[in-house]
Amino acid sequence: MAILSIRIIGDPVLRTVAEEVTVFGPELAKLIEDMRETMVDVRGAGLAAPQIGVNKRIFTYSVDGAQGHIINPVLVASDDFAPAEPEGCLSVPGLGFHVARHRWVRITGVDMDNNPIDMEAAGTLAKCFQHETDHLNGTLYVDRLEGEDRKEALRAIRMANYQDVTAGTVAKRALTVGSAFGAGAAQ
Repeated sequence: MAILSIRIIGDPVLRTVAEEVTVFGPELAKLIEDMRETMVDVRGAGLAAPQIGVNKRIFTYSVDGAQGHIINPVLVASDDFAPAEPEGCLSVPGLGFHVARHRWVRITGVDMDNNPIDMEAAGTLAKCFQHETDHLNGTLYVDRLEGEDRKEALRAIRMANYQDVTAGTVAKRALTVGSAFGAGAAQ
């Protein structure tokens, strides 16, 4: 399997509504395993397919012992919100802000074998499901910020040189993962 490169804010795929998955089989299973390995490698709680440049409605997750993937998710959320907690994103590195998320969600979809998934979640897992589903809808967590937090986030994004961040990340990973980043593993 492969560790994949994560797309950074500014990449158009992160602002595009992802397409439904209609073809199931070995290629999809490999993609999901690559996504899982990438998520683990970067110590993420979740990873949506657009974050690796794939415009499909898929995400993986690993939160508080719950782990898996969901394809073509449909999210229904409670009317009330949990207290805002810090949130970050692999595609907006170096930033973290308090984001209001719904207290509870129900998510339905399918797994890689097209078997139905129907789950309820609260707490961090509910936040993860909302965050990753946002990615599939072309929304980043910074879009949910308001007031001074929004101004500060947009200012930080404008000031950040994400090309340098991306190049540094690729170079660092190339030392350990080899050909996934076009370079050989360090000897």
